[in-house]
Amino acid sequence: MKKILSLTIALLVSITLFAQNADFQKAVAKYKNVSSLTATAVRTTHKAGTANDKSVSGKLYVKKPSKVLIQNGKDALLMNGTSFTMKKGALKAKTDSKKDNQYNTFHDVLESIFSGGATDISKLSDVKMSKSGSNVIITITPVPQAKKRMMFSSFILTIDGKAQELRSIRLVKKAGAYTEYVFSNYKLGASVADSQFK
Repeated sequence: MKKILSLTIALLVSITLFAQNADFQKAVAKYKNVSSLTATAVRTTHKAGTANDKSVSGKLYVKKPSKVLIQNGKDALLMNGTSFTMKKGALKAKTDSKKDNQYNTFHDVLESIFSGGATDISKLSDVKMSKSGSNVIITITPVPQAKKRMMFSSFILTIDGKAQELRSIRLVKKAGAYTEYVFSNYKLGASVADSQFK
């Protein structure tokens, strides 16, 4: 009896993961045959306990296979291969997703999105996928590493299923603070130079 129950649960989990991955692949299919793109990126910074959020307009640049830059004035979030760089004014923080667990899955998810769902992210242990209307919501909750300070407690990515576009990325810190990037006005196939990602 227990064996049948275990097999039934395993089957249901497998079916759920398959359905989630199918929803994800459908939502990002537009990016499959695109080698580069740009979009408008509005960054909103929210601090817990304050009513006035700060928003700055900027731009998103993507070049396959794994170059992503979100630039807002002098601030930037850059993924170049497995290397991640965050710039805030004169401050710069750099890490490698192969060594830093909190960015490892984030890298894999971004790469899969802009490849049109080439890899199945539904099986990643720190990823939860759900649907809200036509939107696909991907929540990444990194597993803490020993002696490693976690900058973010989670990453929440929303994909507009109707438009087949990545709509937003929210980087959540502890105590309710977050930085959110909202994307619009995509230009698929726009020319993007490699020098943009330095």
